[in-house]
Amino acid sequence: MLKETEQKRAKVSSRSVLLIFIDLALLFLSFAFTTVFRDVPFNIYWSKYYVALLSFSLYWIIVSALFEKYSLTGINFTPLARRIILSNIVSFALLSLVLLFFRFIDFSRVIVFGTILTVTILELFVFGMWFVIKQSHEIKEEMKGAASTAPRPEFELIVEGDNKISPSRYKSIKKAIREEVGDDVLNAIKGFVDISLESTLVVSTTTRFNIDSQPSGIFKSIVNIKRINDYRWINKFFESVNSKIPKGGLFICIAETKEQRKERIIKKFPPVLNYIYYTFDYIVKRIFPKFSLTKGIYFFLTRGQNRVISRAEVLGRLFSCGFDIVDELYVGNQFFIVSKKIKRPAYDMDATYGPLIKLKRIGKGGALIRVYKMRTMHPYAEYLQDYVYRKHSLDEGGKFKNDFRVSTAGRIMRRLWIDELPMIINMVRGDLKIVGVRPLSQHYYSLYSKELQELRIKFKPGLIPPFYVDNPKTLDEIMASEMKYLKSYEKSPFLTDIRYFFLAVYNIIFKRYRSS
Repeated sequence: MLKETEQKRAKVSSRSVLLIFIDLALLFLSFAFTTVFRDVPFNIYWSKYYVALLSFSLYWIIVSALFEKYSLTGINFTPLARRIILSNIVSFALLSLVLLFFRFIDFSRVIVFGTILTVTILELFVFGMWFVIKQSHEIKEEMKGAASTAPRPEFELIVEGDNKISPSRYKSIKKAIREEVGDDVLNAIKGFVDISLESTLVVSTTTRFNIDSQPSGIFKSIVNIKRINDYRWINKFFESVNSKIPKGGLFICIAETKEQRKERIIKKFPPVLNYIYYTFDYIVKRIFPKFSLTKGIYFFLTRGQNRVISRAEVLGRLFSCGFDIVDELYVGNQFFIVSKKIKRPAYDMDATYGPLIKLKRIGKGGALIRVYKMRTMHPYAEYLQDYVYRKHSLDEGGKFKNDFRVSTAGRIMRRLWIDELPMIINMVRGDLKIVGVRPLSQHYYSLYSKELQELRIKFKPGLIPPFYVDNPKTLDEIMASEMKYLKSYEKSPFLTDIRYFFLAVYNIIFKRYRSS
């Protein structure tokens, strides 16, 4: 324990020394920038004032240390930003008094003020980025910790009967729901669960602590009237709910979808200004979270609150956390979801979120391979294949009808085949070949006949499928097209692929065959 404490102290000490050197570099850079701004050669100022500058640097470090400028503790940058600004104001004030007392008339006050102003801006930016990177690292570590946590044990429901709560408490719960989300949501909730029972927990919270602190084996249903958009850790919250209700138990939650958010913003602001605001909102709230480089900035700015979330992502996250969807409806300006616990959470750390994704697909020998693609669907959409199939079945070309999982940008990428370009990585790695049947998901694979399933896994999937040769419309036609190709490939691999390659290219260019 003592050794661990000494190691931590040494780490903090070395970090402080590094920050001091960084700060000195920023100070000298600011001095050089200010002299250039004054249109005076830097070497003239340096030769004349280098002793004063070195003395000031020592004084700068002492004042900064007194104000704990080099203490980058915690996860909130605001206290440090205050210390930086206050420390630099004090440094400037004391230096001004010294200059006034000794009457250094020939010392440019513009250089002094410009240097301190510039270094303040640079410190706020550089130390702020330090916090962003630190926080982004902590986000990854916390997610890894959640993934490695052993699943919580299932429990037996110990509540006996359907005991009612007191009339006064029931009345206060109804009043609280009505005041927070309105009568429409209250009536919707009452249509699925009885909030007068002790076995129904009604909360308004964004933190899973308020779920974890509840006793196990008591509740059949949990209702949360706080928007999912404001949960800091959505999946962890859902996992906590999963651990508190039995299989078949209901979880009701609400959200604001991205479409509802856009409509609200457009109505809230006057014309022109509304679309300008929405553009910035789109960049910060929808683009920043998708890239690892900007994800930390996004969480630093928003603390994970008021996030933009699509219908597909809400449903996909629920499925990934062990729920099935009982019903979904729009109540007023809220997206209302009723889900049912069917299993334990997946604890999946590889859910698709960024622009470049790796999807689990069935390869040669039935082994699961990771196929690279550009993400054309909303996050967590891969968990909704069975749900979409149950609701909408298949359309022409073997795609799902009314597939709400596909984003607007995704539809464009699919039409131009941009989404499939990263699959070249799989071809280089040996997972795929140029011509061959599509690498299928486990759900889609399960729809195929047993004979075709067994024949498919004898060979590698391919980039260019026989679809572009036969242009099938239905699932049966797709299976017949793939069976014909595989039987031919089994007899003559090289000649079959050559023939299919040129026929596919011809049909794509001249007959405009497309896979939507």
